Amino acid sequence: MSARIHSSAVIEEGAVIGPDCEIGPFCHIGPEVKLGRAVVLKSHVVVTGDTEIGDETVVFPFASLGQIPQDLKFKGEHTRLVIGKRNRIREYVTMNTGTEGGGGVTRVGDDGLFMASCHVAHDAQIGDRVILVNSVAIAGHCVLEDDVIVGGLSGVHQWVRIGRGAIIGALSMVTADVIPHALVAGPRAGLEGLNLVGLKRRGVARAEIGALRQLYMGLSEGNFREQARKLAEEGAEGELAREVLDFILGPSDRSFLTPR
Repeated sequence: MSARIHSSAVIEEGAVIGPDCEIGPFCHIGPEVKLGRAVVLKSHVVVTGDTEIGDETVVFPFASLGQIPQDLKFKGEHTRLVIGKRNRIREYVTMNTGTEGGGGVTRVGDDGLFMASCHVAHDAQIGDRVILVNSVAIAGHCVLEDDVIVGGLSGVHQWVRIGRGAIIGALSMVTADVIPHALVAGPRAGLEGLNLVGLKRRGVARAEIGALRQLYMGLSEGNFREQARKLAEEGAEGELAREVLDFILGPSDRSFLTPR
């Protein structure tokens, strides 16, 4: 009863509207939608499908959330979109539900910023505190770990994983996995180094950064995955260095972006 709903909004029977929500003019909310506490839909927002939006998320005009996947293999199966808490979803952003073949759920974490005209495709898994700058396109089945930043007008190929704390420069096309804490740039992107600015902003100790830089230099000396196995056997120093090795040696059918 504490929700504030504009008279022109259309809320279909079955939708769940949490306390203190604000539903602006000309919004349309489908029957399977669940809004948490204090969610704000500014105006002209469409939320449909089996879509859940977490507390205090704000959605700006003309965003469309929970539409069916842009995937010709989709045959109408029941799938979901789950969006976490305190996200900022700007104008014209689109996020689609999952597909049966991809696990059935597109998932977005907490405290993200999704700038105007971004797209999050079916079955993508987006971590916490992720920033997608204007017009970024995240293809189906991608995994973006926590604290990733993707620069404007960049694209991420389907099935690609981007490790925690990595930063992708603007106008990049990312076609292979990106190790955690990496700096990536280029029309056909490659590793340009480490995201040292991001590491320092998060207060990472100088010794940890030094160990990570040493690991990066070791990875640059030969076959990327073979070097990672060798360095893992030798025993990498530092938590971040071990995180990178675990990422490289983890399950993935894709290749990796490597140092130029």
